[in-house]
Amino acid sequence: MKVLKFGGTSVGSPESIKEVANIVRNVSGQKTVVLSAMSGTTNALHEVSDHIINYREEQANDLINELIAKYVDVIKELLSEKENQEEAIALVSERFEFIREHIGIEIPSKQIEKNIVAQGEVLSTNLFNFHLKELGTNALLVSAFDFMAIDDANEPVIDKITKEYGKIVEENSAVEIFVTQGYICLSATGKIDNLKRGGSDYSASLIGAAIVAEEIQIWTDIDGMHNNDPRFVENTFSLKEISFDEAAELAYFGAKILHPQSVIPARKANVPVLLKNTFEPNAPGTIIKNCEVPSGVRAIAAKDGITAIKIKSYRMLMAYGFLKGVFEVFEKYKTSIDMITTSEVAVSVTIDDTSYLNEIVAELKEIGSVEVDTDLSIVCLAGDFSSKRTGASTAILNSLSNIPIRMISYGGSNYNVSLVINTENKKEALVALNNGVF
Repeated sequence: MKVLKFGGTSVGSPESIKEVANIVRNVSGQKTVVLSAMSGTTNALHEVSDHIINYREEQANDLINELIAKYVDVIKELLSEKENQEEAIALVSERFEFIREHIGIEIPSKQIEKNIVAQGEVLSTNLFNFHLKELGTNALLVSAFDFMAIDDANEPVIDKITKEYGKIVEENSAVEIFVTQGYICLSATGKIDNLKRGGSDYSASLIGAAIVAEEIQIWTDIDGMHNNDPRFVENTFSLKEISFDEAAELAYFGAKILHPQSVIPARKANVPVLLKNTFEPNAPGTIIKNCEVPSGVRAIAAKDGITAIKIKSYRMLMAYGFLKGVFEVFEKYKTSIDMITTSEVAVSVTIDDTSYLNEIVAELKEIGSVEVDTDLSIVCLAGDFSSKRTGASTAILNSLSNIPIRMISYGGSNYNVSLVINTENKKEALVALNNGVF
C-alpha cells in the first residue's frame, strides 16, 4: 500500500479536489489518502473559535453562515448528482451545527478551539469521499478518531495506531482507496486533539510506518525539495534524491515543504517519502530515503525570526557546571535552542520562540553578562561535511566574504553547516552561496 497526503492548497477548490482524485486513481495498487482542510478553512475556524471564546456570538454566527455558503457552492460544483449534493449539504450543516453548539458552553477555551478547528479535515475528507463515490471508486472513509491517538506527553501512541489502522485495512481488504484526515487525533482522555508538529505530514508518516507502506507521497504546491529557496534565488532546481538526514536538517532550518519531525516515523520504518507537486503531477519530485550522501553542499535553506543570546562569564572558565545552569534556564521556560557556540568564557545560543525572552534574560543575568541580538536568520547548508570530505567549508566562507556572520555551527552534525546572519543580508547570502557552492 502507498500513503498519499495532500495539503490544503491541493484540495483548495472543486477543480483541485477533482485533480487530486485523478492523481489518486492513477496510482496503482491499494492506497490511503490523507487530507488537510481546504485552504483558508483552518484560519477561518480559528477565527470562529476566537469569537466564541470571547463571547462574540453574532460575529461567530455570521462567519459560520459565510462558511456554510462557501461549502454549499463547493458541493454544487464538485458533485453532479442531486442526491449526493443533498447528502453532502446535510453533512456540512451538521458539522457547523456542532460548531454552533460551543457558543455559551463552559469548557476550556483550548478544547473549544481544538473541537472547532478539527472540523476542517472532517469536511474535506467527506467531500472528497463523496466525489470518489460519484466516480464509481471503491473508497472507504475512515475517521482518524478511530485510530490516531496521543498520550499524556502529546506523543503518538504507536502501538494503538499500528493495531487499529492495521485492523481497519485488514477487515476491508477489497477497498481500493482509504480516505482519512490528517492532523487530528484523540487525546489520552479521549477528547478531540491534534498532532501539532508536522500536521498532516506527520499523520501520513505515522500511517505509512504503521502499515510499513511501500511509499509515502507528500503532495503540495512545490515541485520537490529545492537546492535553494526559489523565492529569493533564480534558477534553483529540485533534488532528485536526498537522505533523511539532509531532509531533516533542511526542514528544521527553513525548507517549508516539510516539517522536520514529520518524517521520523517513516525514517524509523525505512519507508521512502516522495515529495510531489499536485499542480505538476508529471514532475519527478524528490525522493527522501536512507541513502549515501554525496560530498559537498547539496541544498540550502534559511530560517527567519531568530534571536541570539550571548552569556559571558569568567566563572565559565574551567567550570564544569556552567552550561548546565544555562540549559536549565531554557528548560524551565520550555524554550528550545536551535544553535549553540562556545568559547572559554562565553556561550551563544539561538532561539526562535521569544515568548519568555524577558524571563530567560533576567535569570541568565544571574549567571553572567547577557547580550541579545534580534532580526537574525539561520542559513543551513545540507550535505556531507564529515571529516573525510574537504573543500566545502572553504567554499562556504569564501562565498560569504562580504556578509557579516554572527555565529557558525560546524561539526555538530555530519550533514549540516549553519550560520547566523542579519535577516537584512539573507537574500544576498543565499544568492552568494548559490553562486559559490553550486
